[in-house]
Amino acid sequence: MDFNKKKKHSPLPAASVFCALYIIFSMRPTGSEIHFTPEWTVDISSAQEYDGSEELIPFRLAQTIGYFSDSGKICSSVAFPFKAAISKNYYALFGANSTQAKLFFPDGTEAGIISEAGFPFFEDDRIYVMQPGGTSFVQCDTQGNRLWGFESYSPLTAFASSSGGTAAGYADGTVISFLPDGKPGQKFSPGGSAVGVILGAGISEDGNRIACVSGQDRQRFIVAEKNKAHSKIIYHEYLESDLNRQTLVRFSKNSDFVYFNGKDCLGIVNLRKAASKKIPVKGKISQIEFSSSDDLTFVLSKEENTYTVTVLESFIYPMAQFSFEGSCSFIQTKDDMLFIGHDTKISRISISRK
Repeated sequence: MDFNKKKKHSPLPAASVFCALYIIFSMRPTGSEIHFTPEWTVDISSAQEYDGSEELIPFRLAQTIGYFSDSGKICSSVAFPFKAAISKNYYALFGANSTQAKLFFPDGTEAGIISEAGFPFFEDDRIYVMQPGGTSFVQCDTQGNRLWGFESYSPLTAFASSSGGTAAGYADGTVISFLPDGKPGQKFSPGGSAVGVILGAGISEDGNRIACVSGQDRQRFIVAEKNKAHSKIIYHEYLESDLNRQTLVRFSKNSDFVYFNGKDCLGIVNLRKAASKKIPVKGKISQIEFSSSDDLTFVLSKEENTYTVTVLESFIYPMAQFSFEGSCSFIQTKDDMLFIGHDTKISRISISRK
């Protein structure tokens, strides 16, 4: 199969998105044993009282956040006027001039108070606040208390978090990683471009590798690995076309692959072989999620009013793609399930191998 050959996918009317998933996913490459089965679609306005019996999955669609279960129950749906942050562990609402915010568990009970001004970023049980001025951030504990912080003279332009640490990129071209306790892990400046701004950064699950999209005019993609007290560049390439906006960089769970949003493409680097490939993807990639089985990767991108979900098998091989029009969307994975949010609805697709 030629993965460099561009496939055409017509945008789907919003009302027929869920029905079309079955048709598109059934058109898998010959010989594939992976099956995608639509299960249900629910509206996020149909919230039910949470009885505590199911694990909750977070969602955000436009100015609404909340949680749902894999059985299709909307367990909470909260509208917010300005800023909000949500993860599988917590959520919080922030006003335009908030100096603190209440921190809530998914069931709506209060977990603490974040006494830091700025804008929130949550990932799993990690709580960050990007502080006013754009050059500093702090990490808070599970009750909202400040754990540690870092301030630079240069604006923060890229940020990523994993269980192994935190990565931050700056307008001056510097990339810094931090251990879970806030101590510096790696620090380097990729250089090699006329302008050294860091447009995207990612950090591996163990915290030992960081990756970034760096520079303007001879833009580069670079992966560095911690080597005692130093950083060792283990992969780099000059990109064919420059991207002039912030972009997504993400490692696979096993840290052997790293993905980035290039200009009109998804870049994938196999770090075991130090080899890369590009898959045509139009627009901006907003999410890259992984299934817990079958080595499936799901990529959500948007161009104008059209969202596209691209499905990769074994981390790098495109096996399906579908598009739909909408104003907002998200994807989530859990076990053998893919969830797709679209405007005011959430759908579940079950994944099986037969």
